[in-house]
Amino acid sequence: MAITKRGLLLGATGAAVAAVTVTGAGMRLSQGQAFFQESPKELIDEVWQLIDRNYVDATFNQNDWRAIRQEYLGRAYGNREDAYEAIREMLGKLDDPYTRFMDPQEFKNMQIDTSGELTGVGIQLSQDEDTKELIVVSPIEDTPAFEAGIMARDVIVKIDDQSTEGMDSNQAVNLIRGPEGSTVKLTIRRGTQEMEFDLRRARIELHPVRYSLEQGSQGEKVGYIRLTQFSANAAEEMRSAIEDLESQQVTGYVLDLRINPGGLLYASVDIARMWIDEGVIVSTVDRQGISEQESANGTAITDKPLVVLVDGGSASASEILSGALQDDKRAVLIGSKTFGKGLVQSVRGLADGSGLAVTVAKYLTPSGRDINHQGIEPDVLVELTDEQRQELFGVSNTIGTSDDLQYVKALEVLNQQIAATQGNNRAEATP
Repeated sequence: MAITKRGLLLGATGAAVAAVTVTGAGMRLSQGQAFFQESPKELIDEVWQLIDRNYVDATFNQNDWRAIRQEYLGRAYGNREDAYEAIREMLGKLDDPYTRFMDPQEFKNMQIDTSGELTGVGIQLSQDEDTKELIVVSPIEDTPAFEAGIMARDVIVKIDDQSTEGMDSNQAVNLIRGPEGSTVKLTIRRGTQEMEFDLRRARIELHPVRYSLEQGSQGEKVGYIRLTQFSANAAEEMRSAIEDLESQQVTGYVLDLRINPGGLLYASVDIARMWIDEGVIVSTVDRQGISEQESANGTAITDKPLVVLVDGGSASASEILSGALQDDKRAVLIGSKTFGKGLVQSVRGLADGSGLAVTVAKYLTPSGRDINHQGIEPDVLVELTDEQRQELFGVSNTIGTSDDLQYVKALEVLNQQIAATQGNNRAEATP
C-alpha cells in the first residue's frame, strides 16, 4: 500500500468525522462489484495482504497471521455480507479498534465527511479497547448533540432502544446518521446515571477554526483561537486566524484544543509550524522501528506568548500539537490530562467500493514520549467536575467566557507570560 504522509489519519474516533485522504485504487465500483461477486475471497485476501504488509505490530497481537489467512480463505461465502462479516472477525483478532473495515456505505460516509459537511447529530465516537463500549470522544460544537448536552466520555448504551453491546463504532454511526430532520434517541450512561436524548438530525458544516480578539486581565489584547478538529482545511483557517490577529497587534494567544478528537497528521504538523520556528514536532515509528521526524522549518508566524487548553477530549492530532508545543517549551498547557491516543492510521479504498483503515505507526512527541493510553499531563492542572463540564460544553456554552474556569486560568498564566516577555524586552533595550 502506498502510504503518503498527507494520507495519515490521527483520529481518536472509530468513525472519524474529520476529513481523510484515501490512498490506493478501488474507485471503479462497477468493475469492483463484478470482481467481488466472482470471487469474494479475493477481497478477504486483499485485506489480509494490506494488514500483513503494513500493520504496526509485526506479531499481529501475538496471532499467527498466516494461519489466519488459511482459515478465512478456507471458508465458503454465500454472499457479500458473509465476506464482510468474516473480514471484521479477522480484524477483530488484532484487538485494535482503530484498524477497521468499512463496507461501501460506511466508506462512502467517510468520504462524505471529507467534504466538510455531513448529516447527523454531531458526535465523534471511539470504542473502548478494554470494555468495547462506545465512548463519545467529543460532540461537535453547535450541533444537536452539543446543544442537547452530550459530553466527552459519555457511554452510548442504546440507539433507538437497541443495545450497543457487541456493536462496533461503524455500526453505531450508521444507526445514528440519517436524513436531515429525522430523529434518533440515544441512551447515555454518565458515571452511574443513564439518561435519554432525543436528537433531530441536521446538516452540519464543519469549520474547524473560530477566533476572536479578547481583553486580557490587564486590558491587553489577546487572541483566542478555538480549533475543533484537524480537517483538510484546518491549517488554512488557522493561518488566516493568526494573521488577522497579528494585524490587530495582539500581545499573546490562547489556543483551545479541548474536546478536539484529532484528524489528519499533516494538518497537525502544518499548524505546529505556525507556532514553532525550530525543533522537532513529531516522530512516527513503524513496525520495523524506522523513525521519521517532522520538524519546524523556520516559517512560524508569531513568537508571542502562547497558552494551550487541553482536556480528556483532546486526542491524537491534538496531542501531537500540544505535545510538541510543550516539549519545545513554546507554550504552557492548561486544563486536564488528554485522551491518550498515539497511533496513526492509513485509509485505503478496496476493489468493491469498501474501505480499510490500518494502524501503520505510532507517534512520539519531540522528547520521545509515547502517550498512547497515557495522555499528556498539562503544566497547570485545572480539573472540572461533570457538572462544570456540562455547563461549559452543554447548552449554556460558556466556552471562552468568565464562567470558563480553565479559560480564566489561561488568561492569568498568559498575562504572566506577557509580563515576563515585556520585562525581558525592556531589559534588552536598556543601554
